[in-house]
Amino acid sequence: MTAGPCGALLVVGDVVTDIVARHRGPLAAGTDTAASIRKLPGGAGANAACWAAHQGCGDVRLVGRVGADAAAWHERELLASGVRPRLVVDEEAPTGTVICLVDSDAAAERTFLTDSGASLLLKPGDWSDALLDGVARLHLSGYLLFSAPGRALVTVALEAARARGVPVSLDPASSGFLTELGADRFLALVGGVNVLLPSRAEAGLLTGLSDAADAAAALSRRFPLVVAKQGADGALVARGGSVCARVPAVPAVPRDTTGAGDAFTGGFLAALLAGAAPEAAAAEGCRAGALAVERLGGRPPGAGTGRGASASPARGGP
Repeated sequence: MTAGPCGALLVVGDVVTDIVARHRGPLAAGTDTAASIRKLPGGAGANAACWAAHQGCGDVRLVGRVGADAAAWHERELLASGVRPRLVVDEEAPTGTVICLVDSDAAAERTFLTDSGASLLLKPGDWSDALLDGVARLHLSGYLLFSAPGRALVTVALEAARARGVPVSLDPASSGFLTELGADRFLALVGGVNVLLPSRAEAGLLTGLSDAADAAAALSRRFPLVVAKQGADGALVARGGSVCARVPAVPAVPRDTTGAGDAFTGGFLAALLAGAAPEAAAAEGCRAGALAVERLGGRPPGAGTGRGASASPARGGP
């Protein structure tokens, strides 16, 4: 875990319920396929916040939108992970749900079926500039960009952070949704982001380049710092148009890769806030990612106990 004090981290993003189905062998069309199935708390934003807390950041805050159907459960799970939730409860839309189909092979790769529900309805009315009080870094989940209310919120949050001098990081989050949105539109929406944390596939989509290093380097001409996650190949750190570090992965035996990128993001941000250089922070991200793939679901060890003090979730706006 990251050592040393850590400034406050505010994460704005998705909170969803994961239904993780780890199946044995290929899916059999038209009949049964044996699987181990669990209901777990998830969401890229929520997972990253939990991993940042687990990796040593003592003040992690999360803004998200959930349905009334699961608000209390998600709040308890976040509190149990050391995250201070600011959940807006949607009285009409249900909590987002993701079905994660995980192969039980050596790679433990996953396929997502996503019903975003309330998570993509987070909007400017759910934001207050006071959320940045005492915050050293703001992290935005890229899932916000895949709905009109979320895009409007990103614009408001970026302007507020810029006015206060708070650096902003963003994880593009989904190559599938990114393809639908379009690279040019995405890049236009995220101007002002200080740190971009794409996966290999996302970096390729954003640049049109097949070589991972070339893609990371190209993105670093647009963003001050790019940390491109490479899965089992570690991470690339790029600045000023060139790759300045190749960080190796930490060996792991994968059980479920769900949330591995979120774990990397959380570990990276916790280390960065504790004063680590980007290269060292990326190494912490790789350690968190290795821990994540050996677990079922997207949350860190010790999370998901359902215990912890509870405060009432917010309803409506801030």
